[in-house]
Amino acid sequence: MKYIIFILFTVATNAAAQLMLKQGMTNLSAGVVAQDNIILKLLMIVFSPWVFFGLATFVISMASHMYVLSKVDLSFAYPFLSLAYVLVAVLAWQLFGEELGAYKIAGIAFICIGTVLIAQSGSPVKSSETDAAVVKQPPAARLSQNQTQAEELKI
Repeated sequence: MKYIIFILFTVATNAAAQLMLKQGMTNLSAGVVAQDNIILKLLMIVFSPWVFFGLATFVISMASHMYVLSKVDLSFAYPFLSLAYVLVAVLAWQLFGEELGAYKIAGIAFICIGTVLIAQSGSPVKSSETDAAVVKQPPAARLSQNQTQAEELKI
């Protein structure tokens, strides 16, 4: 649980990036929209303030996520990213007036329940050095090692 703050930071920055990108894309100037040159149009979009900061926030989110992945199991960390949907849905409702109907609320409830179950599923910290040695072996090597061990038991 000591890395949960980094996981939640990753979730928050991911959601913030989405909201900034939405703000930036809905407020593009007429000059950007009317631009015929696709490369110039793309550069104008990328360097518009909200889009630029949204992309920069994604970079921060990915750096945080990579740190988390170096410390905890992927099967533990990755499902927490679904909480970004929860944040985005609620904040998009508040900030942009997007619909938040019964089906979305039910889906959000299921996401939250699933995330709590995963959080309770056990130790998120990567296994010990002996487990790491087994993990570093390719699946075929582990299979042949298991077969050799099985043969030794038969003797």
